Amino acid sequence: MSRPTIAWRLYVAAFYLFLFAPLATVAVFAFNASAFPAPPWKGFTLEWFVGTGAVFGRPGVLRDPAMLASIANSLKVALPVAALAVALGTANALVLERARFRGKTLVAMMMLWPLVIPGVILGISILAFFSRLANGLEDWLQRDLDVLRPGLGLIVLGQLAFILSLSTLIVAARLRRFDRALEEAAFDLGAGTWRVFRTVTLPYLRPAMIGAGLVALLMSFENFNTTLMLVGSEPPLPIYMYGQMREGATPAVNAVSVLVMVVAGGLASLFALIARPR
Repeated sequence: MSRPTIAWRLYVAAFYLFLFAPLATVAVFAFNASAFPAPPWKGFTLEWFVGTGAVFGRPGVLRDPAMLASIANSLKVALPVAALAVALGTANALVLERARFRGKTLVAMMMLWPLVIPGVILGISILAFFSRLANGLEDWLQRDLDVLRPGLGLIVLGQLAFILSLSTLIVAARLRRFDRALEEAAFDLGAGTWRVFRTVTLPYLRPAMIGAGLVALLMSFENFNTTLMLVGSEPPLPIYMYGQMREGATPAVNAVSVLVMVVAGGLASLFALIARPR
């Protein structure tokens, strides 16, 4: 075996070791029969997943009401974000790829800005904007507008601000490869605009839309920086885990990390299968 081949294989092995060693460590100590998420190994247990708290004084992930509530809060945010990102991202892609108007290049470039702005800055900006908007509208309408205050509703708006850009790019990339002759043939056969879109264009875009939805779901579920700036009294999972780490980590944090890794890996694999060239 030549030296370049050996060096290349060593590099690949080192890269994957660097990538997966921390994840493997977290996963291993989620099953450690210890009150601390660190060596030494004291035996195998599932207490940190399904335990009632009788052994270590803390219930497992699937029996911890606070942990389950934070997971539910993450889903309350992630599902609307994914749905809105797919719907609005598809509309944006159609406008950017099909419409002709002055300043289109500038609009397309501005759409990318939320992806490069730091999440903390984005979160602070959204918080300041909607706080002032809420104050003005509440004075005018003489009623409380909690949806514009820190909480799950504002987190949805904040995350959508940058996830929407990514979903637009995913759908637009597939739309760019679409053969317009298929639509023209449908029009020649007497189909209307909506029927052509529903029976020709939309089925072609469906894999990209599903992929965009999965990506949006994953990005929303794991987002921390923007969410931290907009969170209210109902913390999503990343914020709750951050609070637990500050108070003193237990293997329960490792256990929920394992569950998130399994779900995220499954969704990422599903996206890869959907996006695979056919």
